[in-house]
Order: sequence, then structure tokens, then C-alpha cells
Amino acid sequence: MKTIFQDLEYLKKNVEDKKSKEIVKELEKNIHLLKTKSGLSQLMNKKKLSKIVRNVEYEHELKELQVELIKLQNWVYENNKRVMIIFEGRDAAGKGGAIKRFTQYLNPRKFRVVALQKPTEVETGQFYFQRYFQHLPNPGEITFFDRSWYNRAIVEPVFDFCTKEQYEKFMMEVPEIEHALVDDGIILIKFWFSIKKETQQKRFKERMTNPLKHWKLSPVDQKAQEMWDKVTFYKEEMFSRTHTGFAPWIIVDSNDKKRARLESIRYVLSSIEYEGKEDAKINLHHDPEVVERYHRRSHSES
Repeated sequence: MKTIFQDLEYLKKNVEDKKSKEIVKELEKNIHLLKTKSGLSQLMNKKKLSKIVRNVEYEHELKELQVELIKLQNWVYENNKRVMIIFEGRDAAGKGGAIKRFTQYLNPRKFRVVALQKPTEVETGQFYFQRYFQHLPNPGEITFFDRSWYNRAIVEPVFDFCTKEQYEKFMMEVPEIEHALVDDGIILIKFWFSIKKETQQKRFKERMTNPLKHWKLSPVDQKAQEMWDKVTFYKEEMFSRTHTGFAPWIIVDSNDKKRARLESIRYVLSSIEYEGKEDAKINLHHDPEVVERYHRRSHSES
């Protein structure tokens, strides 16, 4: 495969008219500038350069962590383990983007992403957990839940989609059900992606102006800012009543999406003793400033 420098040499030898030669000369100058930091600074302002450096570092870290995720997936498959990772958080907190980075290079036959639609009339009459149970991980599989049964802990009571009795019944049952799942051997991780009100507002505005993200907006999203305090109340109730030793809530500061993705992946890798972990070429210890176990005194969203 030819390099850009070989192509440049070819152009220098074969272009004949004066204007083309000037263009090639300018191109050669800029390519050599790109090889050094000082040269890059001449081609773009410092702010853009620092952003490029951060993005390159992010992509490098992400790829190394994704290599470890493949090793984890192979270990899960070969040892018939069952892993269930729940992603919860406010609208626009970055749950879907994080799941995408988790699964980007995994074998699609050995994992599933579960993102259930509004329950049907039949499902509404079922035992609440029934439609979720069919999506629990099979032996050798990882399942990623983009929202979960915790819809009944926050979304449903906030928007009056369930009765008070249904809400209370769920809150009493869920710790026992999760205890049974963990006791049966399922590795359960529960993430809450945490953002500030201003961050959510900024991301909603981006969705409104970006035609590629319009599909992400829903009537519920549009009321999210208005319902901020009500969501906060039910969120704190959820943490208080469903944060347990066997199924703790893990809080991810998602105001910086890229850091949230890296550190949530790191948390999962650090939590499971998979084969080949000791050979990792990247730090697997998550940053406690970004990812931490829920603690009533330390967690807040403003």
C-alpha cells in the first residue's frame, strides 16, 4: 500500500503546470507540519489541538479497554457465566452511547441489548417482572439493559403510568428478586448515569438542532426538565430502598460522556476476575471521581 509521502513524490514528478506545482508544494509543506506539535499549532488554534489530543487519547484507551471486554466475553462464554448490566439514568444521560461502546467489538452471538418498548395490553396484565425475565442472560451470555424494571421506580410514578399500590409492591419485591438472581449465580451490575440539569438541557438542545438525533426526542424527554425535582425525589427513594450489599447502585458521573464510557467499562472489568486480566496493557482501576458506589452523603445531582 502506498503511503501519502509516496503519492506526494509521484505528484511532484508528474504534475507540469505551474499552478499544480504550487498546490503540491503547499501540500508538502502542510504534511510536514502535521508531523510535529508545533506544526499542528500553526495549522489550527491551540484549543482545537488540545481537543484533538484528548480525542486521540480517548480512542486509544477505549480500544485497549474493548480488547479486555472481548477477553471478558470469551471467559463468560467458556465458563457458562451469566452477566446482567443495567443502565439507568435521566434522559440524555448517555446510557445508549455507553452501551454502544461496551458492545462495539463483542461477538453478537454472545450478548444481547435489551431495550423494551411500552408494555402491550397483555403485558400490562402480567406479573410486572414477567416480560423482563425472558431477557435474563443465558449461560455464557452478557445482557445489557437500556433501562430495566426500574422504570416502575421512577418513570412510571413520575408520569402517573402506575398506581401507588403498584409502585409500593414493586419497591418491596425488587430487592428480593435481585437477591434471588444473584443467589442463582447471575453477576448483576446496576449503573446510574448521573448528570446535572444544565447538562441535560444542553443535550436536549443538541438533539433538537441535530437532524441525526431527532429520533431520540420523545414527549417524555420534553417534560424531563419540568419534572426534574420529581424525578430527583423518586430517584432518591429508589436508591434508599433498592441499594443493597448484593446488588448495589454504581453512580457514574456522565457530565463528560467520554470519561463516563471509559470508567464504566473499567468498573465492569475491575469487578470480574476473567481469564487474561493480568495481561491487560491498560489500567483497569476505575476513577472514583467518576464511578463510585452509591452513598447517601456523597451523591447529588444539581
